[in-house]
Amino acid sequence: MTDPTTFSVALHNETATAQLMADLALLVGPGNVITLTGDLGAGKTAAARSLIRYLAGNEELEVPSPTFTLVQSYELPPFAVLHADLYRVEDESELEEIGLAPLPDATLVLIEWPERAPSAMPQDRIDIALTHRPALGSTARAADITGYGRGAAIVVRLKALREFLGASGYVDATRRRMAGDASTRSYARLLRDDEIVILMNFPQRPDGAALYNGKSYSAAVHLAENVRPFVAIDEGLRAQGISAPAIHHFDLEHGFLISEDFGSEGVIEGDPPRPIAERYEAATDVLAALHGKTLPETLKLADQTYTIPVFDIEALLIEIGLMPEWYLPDRNASPSETARSEFFAMWRELLKKPLAAPKTWIIRDYHSPNLIWLGDRAGIARVGVIDFQDAVLGPQSYDVVSLLQDARIDVPESLELTLLSRYIKARRAGDAGFDPAGFAELYAIMSAQRNTRLLGTFARLNRRDGKPHYLRHQPRIWTYLQRSLAHPALSSLRDWYLANVPPPRG
Repeated sequence: MTDPTTFSVALHNETATAQLMADLALLVGPGNVITLTGDLGAGKTAAARSLIRYLAGNEELEVPSPTFTLVQSYELPPFAVLHADLYRVEDESELEEIGLAPLPDATLVLIEWPERAPSAMPQDRIDIALTHRPALGSTARAADITGYGRGAAIVVRLKALREFLGASGYVDATRRRMAGDASTRSYARLLRDDEIVILMNFPQRPDGAALYNGKSYSAAVHLAENVRPFVAIDEGLRAQGISAPAIHHFDLEHGFLISEDFGSEGVIEGDPPRPIAERYEAATDVLAALHGKTLPETLKLADQTYTIPVFDIEALLIEIGLMPEWYLPDRNASPSETARSEFFAMWRELLKKPLAAPKTWIIRDYHSPNLIWLGDRAGIARVGVIDFQDAVLGPQSYDVVSLLQDARIDVPESLELTLLSRYIKARRAGDAGFDPAGFAELYAIMSAQRNTRLLGTFARLNRRDGKPHYLRHQPRIWTYLQRSLAHPALSSLRDWYLANVPPPRG
């Protein structure tokens, strides 16, 4: 078992307590348990209240002490939180009655007075012991933070985060929670005087177990497992005139960085959201400009270098394999071994053309959630790009598909074709040898590859990661997939899908 890890923080006032709890909130999630110890009036409820309000994104949220109710539950934007007070518990058998035995899995649990039921506390937890420090002021406290079991790694990380914020001058900044994404990354806005910047927490972590020839899924398909690719690609994009955020401070070892805040004005509007044509045109122009250049395959990374990985055949096949692995079982349509072999054989043959085509930087998730509109800039600089750490070297058509067949919003087919024509026209203007028909074929192939993968990815996010809201995108993905399968070059694949792949539930 991991040895406990402790560090201490002086909290001069309630603001300092709120800052500490916001930093901890950035690192914890469902399944974590935080215990709060200390005498009456030590500030346990105030600390829990700060963390809950931060996760809620609401400084005015009513968070009463659970002294009398014993348990308060909160359904907050990132996940559920349970706040308990055991002061009035006389016997540990009472915990079952109030829903604390066993502790809920998909919930962050905050427990005051854990010493009232010591044997019921999990081995994996974080304890915050609060004590008065009158010598530092009437409201001053000291927090001794100890991680037990798996909680020890979080406490080590919290200490590193606090040191990073101190070294960069932001430890006293106001924190504002930002929504996360499908990854393990988390974000906060830091407000200091008139300045607003973004704090990114990028823990070193593989996506999944070593199931693919001894590699995790992320390693096998070249997804970033730490912050290093983000820093390298960021600087590479900025060198090419692309608006990636300026990075002010970074800690490559621990995976923290502070960057420019592009704001939140996107490239879509309305409810349900739809593309803003002018902004999608500019986003298309970004790709045309980037793809018209000869780009380096190795980039600077602090005093090192970073080599962009190649999107090779095995990575592409593993990606599309998510469909038979996750999507088809959900539809009670697991393929036979023969059908499965046919599927991969067809794809291996089909991918020969895009893999033989000229390679460029594939940003990979170049779509509306990751594009910010910078209206005060000009030309292609108006499109801010914020997600690119998974960049690889591969076919130019991939990111065009990502944009024009946006996985999260409906892109009308008429707009898709208009923007595809715009991209082709821009490429031909810079290269008389550019082949429109050949590109259209590669576009169809990479559309089928990407949308096949996304059907499986969203099924996996639901079943493995407990994120069912991604399932609502599957019907849209299915529509895009049908468009690409209509291309003559994909006729054999279309027949296989027709025989073996049922549509998603509506």
